[in-house]
Amino acid sequence: MPPPTSSHPVASTTMAVPAALPLSAEAAVQTALQQASSFQRAIIDEQIAAQDVTQARAALLPRVRSSATVAYNSPAHPPSTDQSFIAQNAIHEYQALIGVAGEFNVGLFAAVRRARALMEAAHAGTEIARRALVRGVNEAYYGAALATAKRVAAEQSLAAAEEFERVTALNDKAGEVPEVDLIRARLQSAQRRDDLAQARGVEIVANASLGTLLGYGISRTPSIVPLRQDVDPAEIGRLTATGVARRPEFAQLEAQVRAAREDIRAGRADYFPKVFYSVDEGFDSPTLSAEDIRQHRGMLAAANIDWTLFDWGATRSRQRQAQLRLQGAELQRQLTTRDLYLQFTTAHQEALTAAERVDNAKTALADAERNVTISLARYRAGEAPITEATDALTTRATQRMALQQALYDFQIAREHLREAAGE
Repeated sequence: MPPPTSSHPVASTTMAVPAALPLSAEAAVQTALQQASSFQRAIIDEQIAAQDVTQARAALLPRVRSSATVAYNSPAHPPSTDQSFIAQNAIHEYQALIGVAGEFNVGLFAAVRRARALMEAAHAGTEIARRALVRGVNEAYYGAALATAKRVAAEQSLAAAEEFERVTALNDKAGEVPEVDLIRARLQSAQRRDDLAQARGVEIVANASLGTLLGYGISRTPSIVPLRQDVDPAEIGRLTATGVARRPEFAQLEAQVRAAREDIRAGRADYFPKVFYSVDEGFDSPTLSAEDIRQHRGMLAAANIDWTLFDWGATRSRQRQAQLRLQGAELQRQLTTRDLYLQFTTAHQEALTAAERVDNAKTALADAERNVTISLARYRAGEAPITEATDALTTRATQRMALQQALYDFQIAREHLREAAGE
């Protein structure tokens, strides 16, 4: 009896694998942030600065310690029990102590505050490094998109030139045009092939640069979103100079100034006394017998005050050096503040100019397309020389490249403006 057959069609066991979605600029940034870069190095530097804070705080607290000592002092006159060295307590001495020891001085508090300020500066430096990496990835990303767009434009221009050459060759065979027209058409195609070869080379390099930032290496070509063919000038108007103050450079500079001020306080602390203290419990016995240990067991506390009265100007020099560092940090803050606001003004104007260039390039390309149509029609009707047609094709190819360059410049200017505005 034959096996029953199902009334439903059998599903194919071969499943179509969906094509990988193109990588957006935001996804490219997130991927690059996970790769080895100056940003990862900045994270490590911030962690190192955090450990400096931990160490500075620990210096304020007493250290728990344990020590054991065995000493032998030869007899002064054998078989006498008097020791040779008067600094020792007996011929045999056994000591075991456990307790705490520490130091107290004004400079330790300044060291803690300085370490905290430097940690804040390192944290701001991490954000600065992140933004620098984002800027580099965006430039590489849109650079790759531009290279692809220019390669596509070059292919379109070559296809149009080859079609014009084909038609001109047919007319030449029919004796309708002179041979020089066919030569000019071939030269036009040769120029467009050269443009395409250059565009492909630039595209390969741009993809390799982006792939390196993304951790793909140079052998894998990233799949990215094509270059946007429109712009939104309203984005530029929403970014104002009020956001410049949010940039991490300001937080870093302020933290560096605070650290320099704490350096001055630490220098002044050398004029005050330093107190070293210790509190221990244990025994100091001539033998290890239980009776002797009980007899020589107890608590030992000690304090030492150290006050430098004269050091040939070293303390004064360190304080003056710290004051100069503070002046340098405040000067750098003023210079950087001016530079950051100048960066915003420059980026804002570049974005506005790029938006105008995009509109102008779109209008010019539309005119170039119309010029090609009219010039080819005039040439085929015998009303215009072939140079008019080839010039029209060259102008259209140039305008195609100019439009893609303007679109790229707008994307880059917009990203620079967003960074300058503190976003």
